Amino acid sequence: MSQPKIINRRSFFGKMAGAAGAAVALPYIIPGTALGKDGATAASDRIVMGLIGSGSQGTGDMQEFLGKKEVQMVASCDVDKGHRDNAKAIMDAKYGNTDARAHADYREFLAKEKLDAIVMALPDQWHAIIAIAAANAKLDIYGEKPLARTIWEGKNIIEAVEKNKVIWQTGSWQRSEAHFHRACELVINGRIGKVKFVEVGLPDGGPTNKPHPVQPVPEGLDWDMWLGPSPKEPYRGVCHWDWRWILAYSGGQLTDWAGHHIDIAHWGLGLERTGPIEIEAKGVYPREGIFDVPVEYSIHAKYATGVEMHYANARQVPHGMGVCWYGENGSWIHVDRGERLFASDPKILDEKIGDNEIRLYKSLDHVQNHLDCIRSRKETIAPCQVAHRSISAALLGEIAMLTGRKLKWNPDTQEFLDDPIASRMLRRPFRSPWKLQGN
Repeated sequence: MSQPKIINRRSFFGKMAGAAGAAVALPYIIPGTALGKDGATAASDRIVMGLIGSGSQGTGDMQEFLGKKEVQMVASCDVDKGHRDNAKAIMDAKYGNTDARAHADYREFLAKEKLDAIVMALPDQWHAIIAIAAANAKLDIYGEKPLARTIWEGKNIIEAVEKNKVIWQTGSWQRSEAHFHRACELVINGRIGKVKFVEVGLPDGGPTNKPHPVQPVPEGLDWDMWLGPSPKEPYRGVCHWDWRWILAYSGGQLTDWAGHHIDIAHWGLGLERTGPIEIEAKGVYPREGIFDVPVEYSIHAKYATGVEMHYANARQVPHGMGVCWYGENGSWIHVDRGERLFASDPKILDEKIGDNEIRLYKSLDHVQNHLDCIRSRKETIAPCQVAHRSISAALLGEIAMLTGRKLKWNPDTQEFLDDPIASRMLRRPFRSPWKLQGN
């Protein structure tokens, strides 16, 4: 007996509108299990979702969505059989059935599953290809940061999202934390005066290099598919976590965390949809081993407003991890995780924001904000346009480190001024046959 086809929310309402209120026999079957164990939300109002990238981060994100009564998670996709089967088992346990599906190839997943939205948590080299394919399939997207591995890829993601009117939420969840929101509202409303300088502390280095000899690919892992558009390499035991220490897939802690703390720095400055005009940087790179991302990095950026920003690994900034905005007369505000919010004068933190002052977008639940925006079609608190500017600041710093010189940047055209070598580093070649849809 074939499985019943689950109708998604959008097609359900389209068919109901065509029925003009008459009783009709729908050509789809909505299983009773689609209601979940509590049956609290009607199947017609469910947001049907799937997961692409079922590793630790993706599975954690999936469980956040599984906790929302309006969500029905129906399928997982991963190049590692163990990961995709584990995600399917979690979905099945949630709904008390065995209905969830598991796919090895995102193309099959997108073609066969009838979805409203996806959760996407992948190594950085895969972000643009799959995000654009999902956007072209008209699916709303919860995508993990960083937005993309290169600035060119990020621009293409934005183009696909805007063209297809997709709702995008970046996993930059600090925006939905009250103390980060509070810090940014105080800064943008001048509670420390005009901001002259900002320090952003990101994590230190990465793991120590050690020998990584070539070894057999583990059973159930499609290594060539895992590599995707990045260069062909033999399997050396580095895959599901330590990929972030290899430049072909990531920029290390710099690009892993820019979507958090640089994002917050921009938010408090009102610069979340632009970028710097000058960048210079220094980095310390490993001399041996396959891990080649910088273990020390220090980047100075200047913006058209005159504000300057220093972002570096935490050992190189006075306040360590987090964001510190410096205003006039020596006043400052520092914010970090763990509800850590400090000021040069504690009284600053008690000041009220008036009705006529700037009120920043407020969300106290990052996942719920995404779901609410899927329904309302309003912009999320962390749209891809903003995520692009956060990671662009880091990627520009990466290019400055690799070229070893000060770079001038036009944030409007997103082009370097008179530097063809740096300009070539705004994108990377894709290994055949991979390319972005539409390119």
